[in-house]
Amino acid sequence: MVKICGIDEAGKGPVIGDLVIAGCLIEDDDSVIKELGVKDSKLLTPEERFELFSKIKDNSYSYDIVRVSAMEIDERNKVGCNLNKLECLKMAQIINNLKPDKVIIDCPHPVPEKFKRELIAFLNDKSVEIIAEHKADYNYALVGAASILAKVTRDAHIRELSKALNLDIGSGYCSDPLTKKLMKDYFNNNLSQLKPFIRHSWDTYKRGKSEKEQKGLFDCL
Repeated sequence: MVKICGIDEAGKGPVIGDLVIAGCLIEDDDSVIKELGVKDSKLLTPEERFELFSKIKDNSYSYDIVRVSAMEIDERNKVGCNLNKLECLKMAQIINNLKPDKVIIDCPHPVPEKFKRELIAFLNDKSVEIIAEHKADYNYALVGAASILAKVTRDAHIRELSKALNLDIGSGYCSDPLTKKLMKDYFNNNLSQLKPFIRHSWDTYKRGKSEKEQKGLFDCL
C-alpha cells in the first residue's frame, strides 16, 4: 500500500497574516479525491472551497496544516532564511510528520530540481519519491486538495484577525484596495494592534515606512 502526499501553500505573497502550508495524504490512488470534484483552489469559489474543506479532511488518510506567522517569517529572514527556504523547511516538517512514500508538491522555487535537493536535506527518510512541479495544484487532484486546505485555513485566519482587531484587512495582499488602504492607515495613524501581523521584511512594508519617514523629515523643514 503506497501512501501519497500532496502539498501546497496559501499566503506566500501578502504583507499581512500567516503563510499556510498543507499536506493531504491518501493511500494508493487519488480517485476518492477526484470524486469529490477537487481542483486547484484558485478555480473554486469561496463557498465551493469551504464545502470541500471538510470532505477532504474526512476522506483523506491523514492531513497536516502548518501556519507560519508574520513574526516567524521576519525572524527567519533576519538570519538569512528567505521565504523559499522557510517553505522548504515547513514542507519537510509535513513530510516527516505524515511519512508518505511519495510526495507531489506545487513547487514554490523557480528551479524545481534545486528545491528537491534542498528539501531532501531536511527529510528524515531520504528515500521518499518527490515530484516537484509548477502548477501541480492544477495538474494533480491531490495537490489541489492540499491547496484547498491551505486556502480555507488562510481565509479563516484573515477573517478572525479582522474581527479580533476590529479592522477591515481585506485579503492581506497589497493588490487588494482594502489592504492597501489599511497599510496607509497603519503608517498614518499608528495602528499598533496590527504590528505583530505585518511582514516587516516585505518590500511593501519597507516602501511605506520609507515614505512615512521622508514625509516626517519634510514636515520638520
